[in-house]
Amino acid sequence: MTDLGKVDREFFDERIYPHLGADREDVALGPQHGVDFGVVEVGGEAVVLATDPLSLTPALGFEKAAWFAVHVALSDVAVSGIPPSHLAVTFTLPPDLTDEEFGTVWETFDREATEVGASIVTGHTARYDGCRFPWVGGATALAVGDPEDVVRPDGATPGDRLLVTKGPGIEVAGFLVTLFEEAVELPAQTLAEAKERFWDMSPVRDALTAAAAGPVTAMHDATEGGLRGALVELASAGGVRLDVDSAAVPVLPGVAESCEFFDIDPWAATSEGTLVLTVAEGGADDVLAALDDEGIPAAEVGEVRAGEGVYVDGERAEHPDVDPSWDVFAAYAEKVGLE
Repeated sequence: MTDLGKVDREFFDERIYPHLGADREDVALGPQHGVDFGVVEVGGEAVVLATDPLSLTPALGFEKAAWFAVHVALSDVAVSGIPPSHLAVTFTLPPDLTDEEFGTVWETFDREATEVGASIVTGHTARYDGCRFPWVGGATALAVGDPEDVVRPDGATPGDRLLVTKGPGIEVAGFLVTLFEEAVELPAQTLAEAKERFWDMSPVRDALTAAAAGPVTAMHDATEGGLRGALVELASAGGVRLDVDSAAVPVLPGVAESCEFFDIDPWAATSEGTLVLTVAEGGADDVLAALDDEGIPAAEVGEVRAGEGVYVDGERAEHPDVDPSWDVFAAYAEKVGLE
């Protein structure tokens, strides 16, 4: 197991995958390393579900912190192509969180869930000694729909086109620069552009827009391990090869400069909001047009071939061993006195 972040494939395969409880026929898609969601079939419908830890970073301000938290919770089911429909939330809160601060958090959860059509159906809320920010609970999201509409993570097929929204390093700019602004030395215009990336840190609209527009065969969001990790995981899930043209990958304003300032490889750093997807041949233009209509930057960056692995500009790309964002976060949190 890695010291920080998600477990690696070896740990998952050895310690987790062999022990998954009862073997039930209604489980259409169970746990796999690097796969965002599971699927249970109930009464002829697919129930897509995913669970994540819930983090709140007060230094962002509680509205921004809650916006990010709820979109992280919703994103893993959204990449199934089925709109999120239900949400369960557990808060294990530090004793010093005020009622007013929690009110801001909860009102933000309510607003964002309502906007995507998700109902909050159950949960648990309490203050406990020993709890501290940012890790303050967990959330489980569900999406209920037609099984035929589920975009499976292992659906990429040779001949499909490879698309990427927003590009790498979104979270380095949007999250780290916003959080550590006082310690970031960038020109004023670049700093403003980087901070604007905060509102790009959700793949929910990307995924639902793409799935509604064309023959999407697989989707995966680029969280820990960044764009390179997401590409490797998507290729592994589908048992295919991805060939990527790095020059075609979009890079949003403020991202390259932010990654250079923090000395982070933008392709290896967590990039919540970046979506990797494959589209059946002939459908890429429709998907790109739909994303453009929604103001979501995207590009066709490569293709799916028979084989295995990811090749960027002809060179084999491997999954990052450790996401570099963890060390940068720790170093700058100490530098600015962030608890």
